[in-house]
Amino acid sequence: MSLKIKIRLSILTMLGLLLGLGAYAFFAIRNLERATHTLEQANFYSMLQGQQMLQALDLMETPATAPSGLTQFGRALIREARNITEPGEQALADSLAQNLSGFQRLLDHSAPLSEQTAKLQTLRKEAHRLDNLNAAAFETRMRRLSQKAADSRRAILLLMGLSTLLGVSLVVRLPRVVVRPLRRLSAGIEYATDQDLSNGVPIEKHDEVGTVAQAFNRMLGQMQDLRSATRAELITERNRMESIVHSLDEGLLLVDQNRRIILANPVACALFEKPVEALVGRPAEEVAQESDLLRELLTPLNAPRPQEAVANLPLITIMRKGEETFYRVSVSNIVSFNEAVDKTEFAGYILSLRNVSDFKKLDQVKSNFLATVSHEFKTPLASINLSLKLLQDERTDVAERQRIASGIRQETQRLLRMVGELLDVARLDAGAGIKLNKQAVPLTDVVRYATDTVRAQLDDKQLSLEAHLAPDLPTVRADVEKTTWVLINLLANAIRYSPLGERLMVRATLQEDMVQVSVQDCGPGIAAEHHERIFQRFAHIPNVSDHPGSSGLGLSISREFIAAQGGKLWVESAPGSGSNFHFTLPIVS
Repeated sequence: MSLKIKIRLSILTMLGLLLGLGAYAFFAIRNLERATHTLEQANFYSMLQGQQMLQALDLMETPATAPSGLTQFGRALIREARNITEPGEQALADSLAQNLSGFQRLLDHSAPLSEQTAKLQTLRKEAHRLDNLNAAAFETRMRRLSQKAADSRRAILLLMGLSTLLGVSLVVRLPRVVVRPLRRLSAGIEYATDQDLSNGVPIEKHDEVGTVAQAFNRMLGQMQDLRSATRAELITERNRMESIVHSLDEGLLLVDQNRRIILANPVACALFEKPVEALVGRPAEEVAQESDLLRELLTPLNAPRPQEAVANLPLITIMRKGEETFYRVSVSNIVSFNEAVDKTEFAGYILSLRNVSDFKKLDQVKSNFLATVSHEFKTPLASINLSLKLLQDERTDVAERQRIASGIRQETQRLLRMVGELLDVARLDAGAGIKLNKQAVPLTDVVRYATDTVRAQLDDKQLSLEAHLAPDLPTVRADVEKTTWVLINLLANAIRYSPLGERLMVRATLQEDMVQVSVQDCGPGIAAEHHERIFQRFAHIPNVSDHPGSSGLGLSISREFIAAQGGKLWVESAPGSGSNFHFTLPIVS
C-alpha cells in the first residue's frame, strides 16, 4: 500500500468521525432549539400576557386609571386568546372575557364601588389561575428539555471519546508510517552526498519514497553535469570582474577588516610603483612603510571619523611621464550580510585614487579666464579714468576733448561688447537657449553694416578690407542681429591679429542650398590641432588667445548663433599663413 493511500484512509477516517460527531451535535442542537421555541411560544408568552393582565388589574382598582387599565387588560386577554395551548386554558380565557365585560358594564353604569371591587377580585383570581396553569406547563416542558439536553451531552461525550482514541492512534501510527521510510531516504541521501555524487540512493520500496529516490538519483547525474558547467561560468565571471577592475582608469585598492591588501588593479600598482605580487596578501601597514603614497592613504582610516578625514584631504599630486597629475582620494566601507547572526558586518575598505587632472585643468582655465577678463576690464577702465581727468582739465582744447571723447566711446563699446559676451554665455549655460527672429535677409546689407561698424578699427591699424560678393546672391533665412554680430566678431578678430597695413577679405558665395560667408586675415595662423579648441569656452591657444583684447568667448558664442540658424562655422588655417573663417546660412526656399 502506498503512502498516499495510507494517509488518505487515515484522513478519511478522522473526517468521518468529525462529520458524524458534527451531524449528531447539529441535529441535537436543532431539536433543542425547536423545543425551546415551542416552550417560548406555548407557555412563556402566555405567562407574559398573564403578568400584563395582573398589572392592568392594579390600575383598574383606582378610578382615575381604571379606563387605561381596562384597555391594557383587554389587549392582553386578546393576545392570550390567540395562544391557547394547554387544556382548560380556553375556558379560563372565556371566563375572563365575560367577567371583563361585566366589569365594563358596572363601570359604565357607575355601580357601587363594592360591586366593582368584587368583580375585580374575580378577574384577579382567574388571571392567577391562568398564570399558574402556564407556569406548571412551562416547568414540565423544561424538565423534559433538560433531560433531552443531558442525553445529547452524554452521547456527544461518548462520540468525542471514541474520536479521541482513534485520533491518538492515528497520530502515533501515521507519522511512523510516513517518517520511517523518509529517514531511510535521508540517510541514503546524506551518504550519497558525503561520499561521492556518483553513488546513488538505494531503492527499497516502489512507493512514493522509492519514486523520490529515483528522482534524486537522476538529479545527482544532472548535478555532475551542472557542476562542470557552473565551474566554467564562475571562472568566466571571475575573469570578467577582474577585467572590469583592471580596466578602471582610477587606482583601486581593497583592504579587508584586518588591514590586509586583497586586491590592487594595474593603475594602483603603477601609482605605488610596485608589482601586484608586492601588494596583494601583505598587511597594508607593512607596505605603507615602503610607500609614502599608501601611508598618506591610510592616515584617514586611523582617524576617529574617517569620512570627514577623507573629505579634508587635499588633492594628491603625482608626477607621471613628466607631467603633474592630480588625484582625489575616496574611501568606502565594505559591508556584508552574515546570515548566521542575521546582521550586517564590516568587511574592509575600498581605497580609490580618482584622476581629476582634467577638472583641475578646467579650474585653472577658468581662473585664467577670470584673470583675462579682469585685465580686459581694467585696461579700458583705466583709460576711461585717465581720459576723464584730461576732460576735467580746463587747459585741454576742443579738438583734444573731441579726440578724448571718441576714445572713451571706443573703450565703452569695447566694455559693452565683453559684457554682452559674458551675458550671452551665462544665458546659454543656464539652458535658456537662443531666441531667434528668422526672416529673409540680404547678405549685402549685413556685410555693409558690419564693415561700417569696424571701419574705425581698420583705419586705426591702416588695414584695407575687400568685399567680394557673388552676383545675384540669394537672400538667406537668418536673424539679422545675431548674424551681423557674428560677422562683426570675425572681422574684429581678423583686425586684432593682422599686422599693420595688411589686407582683409570678406567673401560670400552660393554653395548648393546654402550661402557661405568667409573672412580671411593675414594673422599668425592657427595650428590644425587647435582648430576645434578655439571654439571652446575658456580655451587658451598659445600665441593666439593670449593676444591683448581677447576674452576667449566670441568664437564660442558665434558658433552657437550660427548652429541655431541651421548653419555651420569653422576655420581653415595654418601657422604663418593667416586664417580663413567660414560660416553658412540656409537660403530662403
